[in-house]
Amino acid sequence: MPEQDELQHWISGSARAGRSGRTIPVLDPATGAEVTSVPLASAEEVGEAVATAKVAGRAWRATSLGRRADVLYAFRQILREGADELARIISREHGKTHGDALGEIARGAENADYATGIPELLKGSFSEQVSTGVDVHSIRQPLGVVAGITPFNFPAMVPLWMCTTAIACGNAFVLKPSEKVPSAAVVLARMWRDAGLPDGVFSVVHGDKGAVDALIAHPDVAAISFVGSTPVARGIYAAGTAAGKRVQALGGAKNHMVVMPDADVDAAADAAVSAAFGSAGERCMAVSVVVPVGDVAEPLVAAISRRLPALRVGPASDPDTDIGPLISAEHRDRVLGYVDAGVAEGAELVVDGRTGDLPDSGYFVGPCVLDRVERSMSVYRDEIFGPVLSVVRADSYDEALSLVNEHEFGNGAAIFTRSGGAARQFSFDVEAGMVGVNVPVPVPVAHFSFGGWKSSLFGDARIYGPEGVRFYTRDKVVTSRWQRDSTAGMSLHFPSS
Repeated sequence: MPEQDELQHWISGSARAGRSGRTIPVLDPATGAEVTSVPLASAEEVGEAVATAKVAGRAWRATSLGRRADVLYAFRQILREGADELARIISREHGKTHGDALGEIARGAENADYATGIPELLKGSFSEQVSTGVDVHSIRQPLGVVAGITPFNFPAMVPLWMCTTAIACGNAFVLKPSEKVPSAAVVLARMWRDAGLPDGVFSVVHGDKGAVDALIAHPDVAAISFVGSTPVARGIYAAGTAAGKRVQALGGAKNHMVVMPDADVDAAADAAVSAAFGSAGERCMAVSVVVPVGDVAEPLVAAISRRLPALRVGPASDPDTDIGPLISAEHRDRVLGYVDAGVAEGAELVVDGRTGDLPDSGYFVGPCVLDRVERSMSVYRDEIFGPVLSVVRADSYDEALSLVNEHEFGNGAAIFTRSGGAARQFSFDVEAGMVGVNVPVPVPVAHFSFGGWKSSLFGDARIYGPEGVRFYTRDKVVTSRWQRDSTAGMSLHFPSS
């Protein structure tokens, strides 16, 4: 039996029971037990959420920037005060450890911090006397109703990447969270209500592809923000732009970490372990490929392998757990299939997490390290999204660089070196949207923007930060000329030239 009743949508500031008659179970991936069920919205229910958002958005757009900032300040405080309980909910449905969930919330809260500066962020520009008696100024205005479609791996952080900026800019926001981890979205909705956000400005509709298609097709949805796999991102970008909408669609990744011969091997090994296996590798910025250059390969692989037996695989409810379960039985089997394929294709499995001290129930895979991986292997080509680290050895910097630049994905890349010259050259050369120098997971802080290159991003706008503000607003340029006016008792003089 589920631990709680069926979840509900959140429309016009309150919970709404699903009416479609379709539900699916939400499972605890550490046990496989059902914790709740989630309704799958019909197109009519999506339409109801959009309609209420459209009405609420008109009034919210007219709300002063100072009042919007006040709501953001209140929201960020409520979010921080409720972080522990929200993290518990995330851990139950996703499986990540409590510490990982708290870290996710903290990174999401940074975007609320950034959005409190909306009076500064929306400042326009002004040019006086561009022609005789003519002035020009620019302003940024909200789009109206915007939608976010978010993935299972960050149930709080990714929605916060989107909604904080969108709402601060004056839009109404409709969230369609992953049906695998739906509860965090409803908690965020209550937090927005408690912060004083008017009813209807933030809505949640649960659902599957049918709900996504309804949002894309709805004429009153002006923009779509999406984070997920590359095939889905590509499809949403194509469908959304064909429907005349703005779309930012963030896709998959295969993040490389290049380790130069002069690198600190212990520091590089620590970084690789935390970046590859944290949150069971279910992160779009996880390091999934380590590229040791030259003679550093043997000591680096050995150092990584020595660290892995100390990692404890188990449920998030155990405070000693380092690596939790994968999201579902299907995904676990998919990850194991990639490991099997890597071995069959000739890679050396130096750490085998397929068996060993794993819990009897749930969807667990221990850390796996495949050495001597080749470019042609599926474990190298594809995004696996699990605790699997591939080691692709390179003889030179140029060969290592070519691995990164020739890959389909270009989300993030990192280099570990003691050489400032090598680090600068890598930053100059590498074809990736986010680059780390002795930093394995280079997620930008909130006042920059997040997004990759190549098949990791569809659309020309990255998420949050300055590009988020630009995505959720449109620029208007006003050219004005005022005629002579002496009705105020003033004598005005206009030059003839």
